[in-house]
Amino acid sequence: MPTLSRRTVLAATAATATLTALPIPTAHAAEPEPQAHPYRWRNAVIGGTGFVTGVLFHPTVPGLAYARTDIGGAYRWDARTARWTPLTDQLGWDDWNLLGVEALAVDPAHPDRLYLALGTYAQSWAGNGAILRSDDRGATWTRTDLTVKLGANEDGRGMGERLLVDPRDSDTLWLGTRHDGLLRSTDRGATWSAADGFPATPSATGQGVSLLVAAGRAVYAGWADGDGGAAAVSLYRTADGTTWEAVPGLPTGTSAKVPVRAAYDHHARELYVTYADAPGPNGQSDGSVHKLAVATGRWTDVTPAVPGGDDTFGYGGVAVDARRPGTVVVSTNNRWTAVDTLYRTTDGGRTWTSLKDSAVFDVSETPFLKWGGEQPKFGWWIQAVAVDPYDSRHIVYGTGATLYGTRDLVHWAPRIRGLEETSVVRLVSPPVGEAHLLSGSGDIGVLYHERLTASPSRGMATNPVFGSATGLAQAAGRPEYVVRTGWGDNGNGAFSDDGGRTWAPFSAQPSLAHDAPGPIAANADGSVLLWSFVHWDGTRYPTHRSDDNGATWTEIPSFPKGATPVADPADPTLFYAYDTDTGTLQASTDSGRTFTPRATGLPAGDSQFQLVAAPGRSGDLWLSVKWNGLYRSTDGGVAFAEVTSCRAAYTLGFGRAAPGAGYPAVYLVGSTAADTAVYRSDDAAATWTRINDDRHQWGWTGQAVTGDPRVYGRVYLATNGRGIQYGDPVR
Repeated sequence: MPTLSRRTVLAATAATATLTALPIPTAHAAEPEPQAHPYRWRNAVIGGTGFVTGVLFHPTVPGLAYARTDIGGAYRWDARTARWTPLTDQLGWDDWNLLGVEALAVDPAHPDRLYLALGTYAQSWAGNGAILRSDDRGATWTRTDLTVKLGANEDGRGMGERLLVDPRDSDTLWLGTRHDGLLRSTDRGATWSAADGFPATPSATGQGVSLLVAAGRAVYAGWADGDGGAAAVSLYRTADGTTWEAVPGLPTGTSAKVPVRAAYDHHARELYVTYADAPGPNGQSDGSVHKLAVATGRWTDVTPAVPGGDDTFGYGGVAVDARRPGTVVVSTNNRWTAVDTLYRTTDGGRTWTSLKDSAVFDVSETPFLKWGGEQPKFGWWIQAVAVDPYDSRHIVYGTGATLYGTRDLVHWAPRIRGLEETSVVRLVSPPVGEAHLLSGSGDIGVLYHERLTASPSRGMATNPVFGSATGLAQAAGRPEYVVRTGWGDNGNGAFSDDGGRTWAPFSAQPSLAHDAPGPIAANADGSVLLWSFVHWDGTRYPTHRSDDNGATWTEIPSFPKGATPVADPADPTLFYAYDTDTGTLQASTDSGRTFTPRATGLPAGDSQFQLVAAPGRSGDLWLSVKWNGLYRSTDGGVAFAEVTSCRAAYTLGFGRAAPGAGYPAVYLVGSTAADTAVYRSDDAAATWTRINDDRHQWGWTGQAVTGDPRVYGRVYLATNGRGIQYGDPVR
């Protein structure tokens, strides 16, 4: 089983998020939403970490650029501060599906205009897409909801921009969809209808329109439906915006490939097209690069000559130099053995140079890019490539984890400040030590955040390296002891005796760990571990116990399969688990050897319900059951009472108590009246105050939240694509 990334499992996560968007039962009378308390929100800096699927320099404004991501929204480059500014954080809980950006477009004639096509999934359980249009470079937006679905986190998400301003008329926009053909708007995106005369017939399973590009006054559309054959995979064009035709004489060998991206050299009047035998970013094994002389209709194969013995791959990104005719950059994609590269030509594709061969990398700003080793990779999933139209030696390209840039074609470094796309699954804020935060994420495992304003200096936790974390826990009474679990090639569990700075693998692990690593818990003194096992497809297996730091493991037959073990923070003999199948709280009084039922009849049926133990107190349990509300037990789960101040609860955590308060601050992602938001309570959930605002919502935020036990008011929030957000009260 290969290491799983969040990209492979996110559809299941999103399906869960879809459930959270169901109408909330009116069990409590609606009350006015509490006034938002002023908070300053920032990212805990990691730097990128996700798939940058598109980068676009504005053709007429020096220093202006935009980037899109598959699940983390869109960004604008601020050349003055050399940072990316997020543009879609205002999208809230109900709009979680719009955090994926399928395409973006700028208007060469109106530099302040920007358009985004949003929609993360095209599946039946996902909502329809939307168009955002702006007259101030994304500072404010007007929204149009579509009647079709888009797929910014599906196969083909790194293909060309599917949104285009018509080169003849700034009021006309084109939108290529995956399953609904080509759409056209004549009022700057306010309304949309099917494009008359577009000859291709969409299917329910294909890629549809894979790219849109202007070549002079003509518009070209890539078509990527079907499984081969000229009728199924092709290239179309219109010269007048009304009449479409198939581009004749397509190159030999491209009928079984899809057009991935295209770029137009206006000096030479040549259109460059990259091809691959699959849409990517995975699964490509063959590809090519061709150019079309627009005036004559002549095609030329300009595929770079790759040294013999290389592995198989496709081609992805392509960008032309607006200042130098015949200067083009293309990227390989899905080239795992020899690692992907950029090829650059200055003679129209007759000869190419691999920029990887002379590349010197500096990833000191984002050390996780070493992936536990000494040297960073040039990249993978390279489908976004851009050349600055005002600086021929300024090239940027996106990967599955970052955005690299160069100013001299030799020295490369991340160009990622301000762009954070991590999908976060676990958060721990230690009560002592250098780091105020430990995090577990998809794709980059566990990190030790010794500073919140800089990427963790140790990079990804090693020994072993995890591709994605599934568990992270700290012994409440022995905070220097931390354990983690996840998808790794050289082990799936590890422990730390120095608060998460350094790690050692468990000396043994159950056989289930390789294919089904799940969450883990350590009891109050760190002497007992409980490890749950859940396969990526949802299959649940028996939980195991170790009382010798992972040297041996024993199955716990009485533990509910797939449940998340929860340790009592004060009594090392106590563990808890919530059986979501039956709505039953299970407890152990013998250090996790056996579990017996306590409270029954609680909400059931959702594996994502969360049980949390309040710090420093034995038997003080809080149960978040999504739209069913919030429950609390103060007797170790013998009985639960509904918290009537809370209408919906998705995730909950604790932080330092308010001055003079006798109970820790409680942080909640949920709702007290109508809106799902982030709340804090300083009186044990008697009352709540909203602490985020409408500009800071970040889509789906139901995975994890925790306060800082050392800093009153500080809260850490996991997002599904916008990294770790942390907030502090404005003093």
